[in-house]
Amino acid sequence: MLEGKVAIVTGAGGGIGRAYAKGLAEAGAAVVLADINIDGAQAAAKELTDAGHQVLAVRTDVSDEESANAMAATAAEQFGSVDILVNNAALMAEIVGQGTLTTMSIDMWNRTMAVNLTGPLLCVRAVVPYMRERGYGKVVNQSSGGAFMGANAYGISKLGIVSMTLSLARELASFGIRVNAIAPGYVNTEAGAVAAPPALRAMIEKSIPFPFGDPEDLVPGLLYLVGPGSDWVTGHTLNIDGGWIPRT
Repeated sequence: MLEGKVAIVTGAGGGIGRAYAKGLAEAGAAVVLADINIDGAQAAAKELTDAGHQVLAVRTDVSDEESANAMAATAAEQFGSVDILVNNAALMAEIVGQGTLTTMSIDMWNRTMAVNLTGPLLCVRAVVPYMRERGYGKVVNQSSGGAFMGANAYGISKLGIVSMTLSLARELASFGIRVNAIAPGYVNTEAGAVAAPPALRAMIEKSIPFPFGDPEDLVPGLLYLVGPGSDWVTGHTLNIDGGWIPRT
């Protein structure tokens, strides 16, 4: 399905990003696993290499422009170009307990926006020259069901991703680049639903038709958005959330 394509997945050292990288590699893509946690990225890359896939781990701080540019350049040098970018890296668990919008530190607010909103933009800017050369590219940004809940700084950053996706889809269409997003629900990861207190899990179970998913449940949606079957889809945010957020 993705033979001959080169993909970058940020935040690929664990959780959803690791599942995304595995799904792309199994679909035939060469994959760069980019993560500030290089140990996690290298461990994930070793598993995929041992399984016979073309992968490379690269330490990347998505909030740093130089680091994002180096990530894209390394992908192009190693594998020839960049066809797919999955903007998955984000702060989430780190924000829990940091206070409300009126009480959290401005430093934490700025850090959240730097990683969750500016980071994806920097990564897009880094890969666009390579995609323009080919006249083709697929970008998938990671939003969240929390974007539509009037939530804290995390939710605001993820709603910003929805708007950024729409804007980039229009800006980059003339270069053959499609830009979409995925908004997951409660996913069983250490940074997500696994860490939820029992009372919160009970509330989720009562209020959502299919309350919890695994990282692997998001992979088919990702493969659709980066594959040829979605060439007429851009600017769309795909909810994969077990029926959590009603959107029409």
